[in-house]
Amino acid sequence: MPKSKLPIANRQSPIVILGIDPGLADTGFGVITIEKNKLRMVDFGIIKTKAKIPLATRLNQIYNSLNRLIKTYKPDTIGVEQLFFCKNVKTALAVGHARGVIMLTAGKNKVTTKEFTPLQVKQALTGYGQASKKQVQQMVKVILSLKQIPKPDDASDALAIAICCAHCLNSKFKS
Repeated sequence: MPKSKLPIANRQSPIVILGIDPGLADTGFGVITIEKNKLRMVDFGIIKTKAKIPLATRLNQIYNSLNRLIKTYKPDTIGVEQLFFCKNVKTALAVGHARGVIMLTAGKNKVTTKEFTPLQVKQALTGYGQASKKQVQQMVKVILSLKQIPKPDDASDALAIAICCAHCLNSKFKS
């Protein structure tokens, strides 16, 4: 059962959101909080796996790292980017494997997940579904009051997903 069913306005403690940009080689993560309708960046980075090791080992590394992140930050919700059609089938399968592990890890930790398409993330941050990666990154910087755009790109993307999730939660609870 998720930690909180209370509307954001009625919460005494910050809402914690973990954004995930799935990937087999690099899974981006970003942790933000919502408190008094203000977003704050807590942490970001990537879970990196090496290409030359077996798939099962790489997936286990993602599971263990994500599990540690969940135990450390205790997110109320995890926002995950949905798999979109990819020209490279091998890449799509690899991302699908990583997404499966992410969803499993969230489920085993009883954390609610919300999935967002790249279009939804772009619209939430910029108001324009065809925004460039640079425009989205700039909005991550502005919205979270950061001095610079978070690097690497996968981490910045994960923060964008977390922000999108926060907007979704805010609009869901406003009447």
